[in-house]
Order: sequence, then C-alpha cells, then structure tokens
Amino acid sequence: MEPVTSRGLNPSWIIVAAGVSASLHVGKLPPAVPLLQQQLGVSLVQAGFLLSTVQVAGMLLGLVVGLGADKWGLRRSLLTGLMLMAVSSAVGAAATGFAWLLALRALEGLGFLLVAMPAPGLIRRAVKPSELGTRMGWWGSYMPIGSAMGLLLGPWVLQASSWQVWWISLGCTSALAALAVWRMVPADDAATDALAATADEGWRPRLVRTLRSPGPWLVSLGFMVYSSQWMGVVGFLPTLYAEAGLGAKLAGLLTAVVAASNMLGNVAAGRLLHRGWRPARCLQTGYVLMGLTALLAYVQIGGEPLAPLWLRFVAVALFSATGGLIPATLFTTAMHLAPSPATLFTTAMHLAPSPATVSTTVGFMQQWSCVGQFAGPPLVAAMAMQMGGWQFTWLVTGSMCVLGWLLALGVGRCWSRLKV
Repeated sequence: MEPVTSRGLNPSWIIVAAGVSASLHVGKLPPAVPLLQQQLGVSLVQAGFLLSTVQVAGMLLGLVVGLGADKWGLRRSLLTGLMLMAVSSAVGAAATGFAWLLALRALEGLGFLLVAMPAPGLIRRAVKPSELGTRMGWWGSYMPIGSAMGLLLGPWVLQASSWQVWWISLGCTSALAALAVWRMVPADDAATDALAATADEGWRPRLVRTLRSPGPWLVSLGFMVYSSQWMGVVGFLPTLYAEAGLGAKLAGLLTAVVAASNMLGNVAAGRLLHRGWRPARCLQTGYVLMGLTALLAYVQIGGEPLAPLWLRFVAVALFSATGGLIPATLFTTAMHLAPSPATLFTTAMHLAPSPATVSTTVGFMQQWSCVGQFAGPPLVAAMAMQMGGWQFTWLVTGSMCVLGWLLALGVGRCWSRLKV
C-alpha cells in the first residue's frame, strides 16, 4: 500500500515517541533499586531479577509476539502494549512486596514486546520508501533515548518524591503515548487488509518461512553480538566510575551521556543508507569502530591504563556512538530480508521473507537481541573476575566484533541477491 502522507506530523514520529515511552519502563528500575531495597526489603539478587525480567520476556516470547502482531494487526498490538505498560506501572506503585512487583514487571516486559515488534512495520507503512532508512535510524535510537532519560530523570524524581510517583508518572506517559497513537496512526482495518489476508494463512507457514530464510538469522545474530557487548560495557560503567572515585550523581550523568550517544550512530546510519551506503558497509564500520574504541578504553600496559580517565570516557562514548550504526542498519535490512520486501532494524525490514513476516522477523531479531543483553554482562563480569580487573574487557568485545563483521559479509551477500 502507499505510505501515509500528511501535511501535519507524520505518524512515524508518534511511533518513535511510543518506543521511547516504552523504553523508559526498561530504564526506570536502576535508579530506584536503593529505595526498593530500603522500603520493600528487595535483596540484591531480587533486584537483579527485576532488572532482567524484560530481557527474559524477550528471550522467551519475542518470536511468538512477532507472529501475533503480524496476525492481529500492527497498530492494535502497539496500542495494547502501551496500555499494558501504563496499567502495570500504575498498579505497580501499590506493590508491597517483591512477588507483586515481579509479576507486574513481567507484564511490562510483555507490553514492551507488543510495542517493539510492530513498530518497524508501522513506520514502513507511514513513510515513503526513500525516507525509510532515515526514519528507521531514529527508531533505532528509541532504547538509548529512553535509557538516558531514565538515568537522568529518575534520580531527580526519586529524590523529590518517591518511587511510587516515578512508577505512576511513567504509567501516565505510556497512556498519553497510547492516546497519541490512537488519534494519529491510521487504523489497521484501513491500512492492512492485504497483509492481514496473507497473515490469515496461519502462524506455522510464516514461522517456517522465517526460520528457513538466511536473512532473519543473519540480522538476528548480528544484533545479538552487538547488544551483548553494548550492554556488557554500558551496564558496568557506574561500577567502573565508582572504582575510579567518582560520585554517584556524576557517574550516573556520565553513563547517561554514553547511552545517549548511541542515538548519534543510529541517526547517522539512516542518513548513510539514504545516501547509498550498503548495509554491509555500515555494519562492518560499526563493528570495527566498536572494537577499536573498546581497546582504547580498557587496555592496560604495565598494569596501568593506556589512556587517562577522560580519554577513556571519550572512547566509551565513541564505542556507544559508533555502535549505533549497527541497530538502525539491521532494522532496515530485516524489512527487506524478511522472507519478502527497509542496517539492523532497517536491514531486518528488507530481509524479511514477506510483508506478512516483518513483525515475525523483527520479533526473532528482538529475541536474539535479548539473549545478547542477558549474556553480555555476565561474560564481561566473568572475564573481570578471572583476570582481576576490567583490563581484558576488550577481548570480549573484540571477539564479538569479529563475529559481527563476518555476519555482515553474509548480510551483504543476501542484499546483493535481493537487489539483482
């Protein structure tokens, strides 16, 4: 179908904003952990479960939710996810113990998936083909934007009020996002009749088509090796800064800057794709630069860091920023390599096996992304414990970058066959 056109605000921006509102729920917990420990008696291990619940939900349900979104309707899935997060967060403010909070956190994880899976397909519907790469670059930024906002705003709200107010505020944010989607994003009934007819063939054929196609596997594994190293590095930055003698507020600010810098690479990837860069080139550039900047940030010579603290901070910020080239590229490419006819998000849209499997492909990619987010921090921590410090973190990230570079070669071959 033809993309939505309007003299007003393009619906794709509303979809990006909805993604940011969803990612705020992922990032709302870290600043609140000390208060939850004090007021609800949450242990450190229990806090870890609360932090990882969204990733576990993605690992278990990403592909299933993607299949459901293709069948049920993209806009309908997005609205359901936003409202589920709004209600779960608001009700969570009344939680009196860990079990209640964990159950509601699991519902938030499901809501997050219902937002993340259909969004790329909705964006493709809303923009012209020539604008898809640029807009998917912005979509690839939704997680770093939300994470940075949570790290920056959370401590201020928590200091001025309570964790309950923080929970309710984000619930209201998701409700407002749902209202904006309901009013400004075209309904599925008017936009997806042909796609729905294809999806009516049942979930099994779409699942088989997706899993038998090389494109979804390439972009999904590419996302896994990216997300594992990004989360492994950024997740431990507050700890590293504390060990360097920095205060908690300064450490939080620096970590937020690093997370937000990822947005720069996402937006740059969209522009580079729009200017004619091939996805493989964007991906390989991102992996190489991530490997080099991690080396500068962590390597030691004679037991001392190679670079001073300020330069190591710049290197980690560049690690995050240049890594941003990867998710936007993969999303766009997956749209084309899905088993049908948008570098990870963009790539995913192009490599999907068919238009009826775009959300399924994105769900598969999200599932492997969550595997990376779940496994990356333990890998980095295990290396640090084994070697007695963080100085060999670059070996973990470097290995992931080499694997990502090789996967990008496969993406390039699929892309070349697609364009023949």
